[in-house]
Amino acid sequence: MRPLSELINPDDSALPIIEELAAKVSGRCVVLPPRPDSGEILYRTQVTTRSPMGAVVYHTGGIVVDRWIRIIGSGSSIIERNLPDWNSSRANGFYLIGDDVVGGFFAIDGGGLGFEKGHVCYWAPDSLEWISMERGYTDFLVWSMTMDTTDFYGDLRWSSWEAEVTSVPGDRCFGFYPFLWTVEGSASSSKRAIVTVEEAFDMKMDICRQLSEP
Repeated sequence: MRPLSELINPDDSALPIIEELAAKVSGRCVVLPPRPDSGEILYRTQVTTRSPMGAVVYHTGGIVVDRWIRIIGSGSSIIERNLPDWNSSRANGFYLIGDDVVGGFFAIDGGGLGFEKGHVCYWAPDSLEWISMERGYTDFLVWSMTMDTTDFYGDLRWSSWEAEVTSVPGDRCFGFYPFLWTVEGSASSSKRAIVTVEEAFDMKMDICRQLSEP
């Protein structure tokens, strides 16, 4: 593994890119302060601060966009998860980089999702299948932090979502019943409850495993 001294590049950091994106739309992004041990988190992630991912890990505790999307960094009091720990028992041919308040997950395909390696994919709460967003990590940051995501989320947003998401902490999300991937499920009509992000991910993985069994 590369030592931390090779991963931190103060003279050629991607931090200005992150700061520019965060400032693009006033009030949209909350850049959380990094944990005191963000250097250790960066070391375990093994990416340099020349890359936007490295800058997010080392210089931020995560980024919250529209109170809806959570981009994972070194962890904070708002988003306790950090990249290496969050992926340690979950990544299997992909690398989780973020999620959203309705229980959707963003991951970089490492060869296990069947799309182009390095592309960000999305596991929507209304589907059991991943889809490719056909963009890398940097372009994912541009999209999530500066672009209109209304069409992307479509029916996953209900009429009162803006008011309701204010009560959801960064490590929790909405769980829906009936499940959104069923015929009966709907973000507007299904019963909504606040669950942990871990519960949402692990439960969906368990369901997919059960459905794949002969």
